Amino acid sequence: MIKVKYNNNILEVDKGKRIKEVLKKEIEEKDAIACMYNNEVKSLNEILEEDCEIRLLNYSDKDGKRVYNRGIIYIMTKALQEVYPEALLTVNYQLGSAMFCEIDNMEVTEEFIKNIKNRMDEITKSNLPIEKSTMTRLEAQKFYEENKTLKGILQLDVKEREKISLYYCDGFFNYLYGVLPVSTGVIKTYDVHKYQDGFLVLFPELNTNKKVADYKESKKLFKTLEEYEDLHKILGVQRIYKLNKKIRENEIDNYILLAEALHEKKIANIADEIVKRKNVKVVLIAGPSSSGKTTFAQRLGIQMRLNGLKPVTISVDNYFVEREDTPKDENGNYDFESIEAIDLELFNRHLKKLLNGEEINMPTFNFAIGHKEYNGKKLKLEDDNVLVIEGIHCLNDRLTYDIPKEQKFKVYISALTVLNIDYHNRISTTDTRLVRRIVRDNQFRGYSALHTLKMWYSVNRGERKHIFPYQEEADAMFNSSLIYELAVLKDYAVPLLKEIDSSVPEYSEAKRLLNMLSFFESIKTDVIPKTSLLKEFIGGSAFKE
Repeated sequence: MIKVKYNNNILEVDKGKRIKEVLKKEIEEKDAIACMYNNEVKSLNEILEEDCEIRLLNYSDKDGKRVYNRGIIYIMTKALQEVYPEALLTVNYQLGSAMFCEIDNMEVTEEFIKNIKNRMDEITKSNLPIEKSTMTRLEAQKFYEENKTLKGILQLDVKEREKISLYYCDGFFNYLYGVLPVSTGVIKTYDVHKYQDGFLVLFPELNTNKKVADYKESKKLFKTLEEYEDLHKILGVQRIYKLNKKIRENEIDNYILLAEALHEKKIANIADEIVKRKNVKVVLIAGPSSSGKTTFAQRLGIQMRLNGLKPVTISVDNYFVEREDTPKDENGNYDFESIEAIDLELFNRHLKKLLNGEEINMPTFNFAIGHKEYNGKKLKLEDDNVLVIEGIHCLNDRLTYDIPKEQKFKVYISALTVLNIDYHNRISTTDTRLVRRIVRDNQFRGYSALHTLKMWYSVNRGERKHIFPYQEEADAMFNSSLIYELAVLKDYAVPLLKEIDSSVPEYSEAKRLLNMLSFFESIKTDVIPKTSLLKEFIGGSAFKE
């Protein structure tokens, strides 16, 4: 007998039973799709071998959501193979509440979409079991030689991995990097739409799997992702396997220089666009956490100077309202991310004065006492000066409501990852930023990876509320991702993540990130240029904050 702690109750059960057998009633009541097993995400098929604590996961949990959405993609790949076995599928990137996919050797028509959706519906209604099969490395090598497949083969690249896994369902196999549902029948909410030259697999709404989320088109974001993907297709480095090959064959230096040159070209193009718009006097930069806004702003400033413009920076942080006027969130805590936490009236009055050639008395916000202070710092713009403002609300016109539109130029920056693990598994843009943040927090702030993971949910919530809804308002988008960066960040992040043990809830996230990073060969930092945006996170940048 072993002891299972669930919902503050201790259950004594026979060793060797599956979680779905022991907690059958509770799983049905909670509409659970997976579980947290000693702070690690596990399938409900998991066999109980030791004393443990279990927390059931459904779509309202971020990990439950990942399992559910991963299940939708698995079912889509099964339907596609059965209806169009010759189709070459690539699961490309997430666009809001949908995943964009392409078929490399077939035209995607409305009939194509209808056939795939119908087959998916049949598969989910049949409630077919999805079972994990595990092989030794030797067995897996033989399997891949015999089956001539690439599904899950990257697992063999990880020398430390002793077991290789595939998920089977009714004669179909695939490997998606993470836990899958126990059967196809638990997946009830999804849709498939034709989009551009491919199609979208639509996921449920944010906190419930009862309704498919409304898809809000992001044309500028999609164009930026497509542009970067096309370039990496030309370079032949769209997937980790190709990147690792370049590293092993000592060819990565050229790709680093090409990636950096692409950044410089894009920054120069944005500066040129600002100059072309003769009336622009305010450049507003916004993007989610760890997008590289600091280095981008400084590199953009250099390019603007080459065009005869002199950037002057103003920090929105100095324009917070007085502490007693700061809005509070639903928990009664100060909400410093709310736009109402900014003294909008003063901020706009100062901007107007500056643009009219007047001098202002600049405030400095004293965070210790929660009040603005005036220490005699003056500011006046010359004819060749342009204001550069960075902040989470910069794409929201409420921040600069008194400034005419023609005088503003908005830039959205984010690390929009286009590198995929393999044809059916993508790397999350959010994960790239999270790894950056873990490394930077440790390098410059002395924070542990555990500290960063604890506050990451709150950071994401602020981004979803204050940044992402306004990204299409940008005049220009800059993709700050570098095709090689996770291979550099790996050696910094892995030791930090390994410090997190199974005694804390963040263990599951740490283990997931470790699994993702394990697929990368390492790149040493001595080949990274000092002007690289990546240096903002690992140190040694030519730019100072």
